[in-house]
Amino acid sequence: MARAATTADVFNAIAEPRRRQLIGLLAEGEEAPVGDLVARMGLPQPTVSKHLGVLRKVGLVSVSQRGAQRLYRLNPGELKAVHDWVKSFERFWAHQIDRIKERAERRAAEIRENN
Repeated sequence: MARAATTADVFNAIAEPRRRQLIGLLAEGEEAPVGDLVARMGLPQPTVSKHLGVLRKVGLVSVSQRGAQRLYRLNPGELKAVHDWVKSFERFWAHQIDRIKERAERRAAEIRENN
């Protein structure tokens, strides 16, 4: 079975860890010059630009030109589909957190009773 193109949709685009890292960096501020992203990623400029290109094609980032600089900005609304999909699984980890909390409270009560 052939793999979907990385530019097919947001899910395929964010499957790559470096692209998720870029999204995280862009989420920290308003916009960032590609040079800053290259420095922070510690990757060659062509590699970062390629990843940014994929993110652009699916609408996760936009780019503007200011002089010689290309400034990238995150379009966070494009992640809503991912959020909505992941949210449907929240009950699985919410249940686990409740169980951990109950165990911790039970253990604390046992310690208080034994002291």
